[in-house]
Amino acid sequence: MTQANLLPQLLQSYAENPRITIRRGGEPLNDGKCVVYWMQRAQRGVDNPALDLAIALGNELKLPIIVYFSAISNFPHANLRHYVFLNQGLPDIEEDLAERNVTFIVRRPPDNQLEKLLLEVGAALLVGDENPCREPERWRQVLARRLHLPFLTVDADVVVPSKLFPKHQYALHIMKPRLYAELPKYLVRQPKTKAQHGWKRPVHFESFNVREDVTKGWKDFDRSVGPVDTFTGGTHAAQARLKEFVAHHLHAYATKRNHPEWDGTSRLSPYLHFGHISPITIALAAQKAVEEGKVTQEACDAYINELIGWREISVNFVKYVFNYDSLECAPDWAQKTLREHARDKRDPQYTLEEMEQAKTHDELWNAAQMQMVKYGWMHNYLRMYWAKKILEWSPNPARAFEYAVILNDKYELDGRDPNGYQGIAWAMAGVHDRPWFERPIFGTIRYMSGASTGKKFNSKRYIENVATDNWKGD
Repeated sequence: MTQANLLPQLLQSYAENPRITIRRGGEPLNDGKCVVYWMQRAQRGVDNPALDLAIALGNELKLPIIVYFSAISNFPHANLRHYVFLNQGLPDIEEDLAERNVTFIVRRPPDNQLEKLLLEVGAALLVGDENPCREPERWRQVLARRLHLPFLTVDADVVVPSKLFPKHQYALHIMKPRLYAELPKYLVRQPKTKAQHGWKRPVHFESFNVREDVTKGWKDFDRSVGPVDTFTGGTHAAQARLKEFVAHHLHAYATKRNHPEWDGTSRLSPYLHFGHISPITIALAAQKAVEEGKVTQEACDAYINELIGWREISVNFVKYVFNYDSLECAPDWAQKTLREHARDKRDPQYTLEEMEQAKTHDELWNAAQMQMVKYGWMHNYLRMYWAKKILEWSPNPARAFEYAVILNDKYELDGRDPNGYQGIAWAMAGVHDRPWFERPIFGTIRYMSGASTGKKFNSKRYIENVATDNWKGD
């Protein structure tokens, strides 16, 4: 008997949805008093399939809904920059959930254990969102073994459910036909149903004030990287940014997206990383602009290729390639060529500290590094160049990959994310790419030179923008 068959008949239809995974089956607890949604990756109260499932189940079981967010002081590679952005989004979640008659509970260490919360509120069943990264997925697997109530997770941060691609896709052109064939089914407006039953909060029930500093008092928390003023976290800021992008920049996206000196990209990646906005919300807004005659289909298609095509193959990569954040993720041909050139002379060669402080001979690379350090974001076109130069200047390919991951995860607001890991793997390890012409250090890994890269856009203006704070995220 499968996990799905262990669910009551009332819930069978949910088990057939490829966006939903039954982590633990069984009947909802008879004496259960509520449905709990453990919010972790999809930090939003609208256009959230995990929340929608929790509300639907609560309404069918005639139970109220509690959304629980556990602030973790030792989340892998997180620092103050990331948490300030996260913290800014918590009031939006609380406000948007209240409009749907759903209660938002936030707790911090040492009293933030999920299982303790489930017992305290008398949960009948648990819904969670999915996170394909290695450690968060392990948390979900461990939790499923320990729980004594049904546990369902929802693939809430992709358009097409990841489960429809049961193995690693080796190139976007292979994945794309199937991915795009599924879009009409899944790229649809999400319901905004309300919970029919409200939860009555007990007197003295513990919940953190979301407008306060969630990191206050954390002694061992990494505060070495400060917040940026170029991005404001939260669903409402994301929605405002999306509106501005669609109205003023989407029409020129196909031509301007590879020009780092221009304000031509959506810069929604930090919001996507924290789940403050759904890719479905973004894609529908782009499609609507086409329908209204405000942008061309070409511009929309170019953006959808990045938003859905490359983003969802990145999720697929992290889901199925265990060592996605090290050189071991490289395909066989790339492993071989990098091994053959591992002892090639590197001149110049820089330490991690020199690269972190942008102390290289390459002005363009230094500007890209400083854009990331100062603003918490780097233009996507330069991320490719940035990573390839780290490969060229590091002692060996394995160390280069390590350096790139450290810097990306430390400074990028959208770091610690499938997109970032896939981008590094593409640039350094040939993932989702093909062999090119043989050359020193790179072997047959695709090469990018500073001279040719700098000629494809106004690199001097870009360097000046970063140096003079003329580039701003919002």
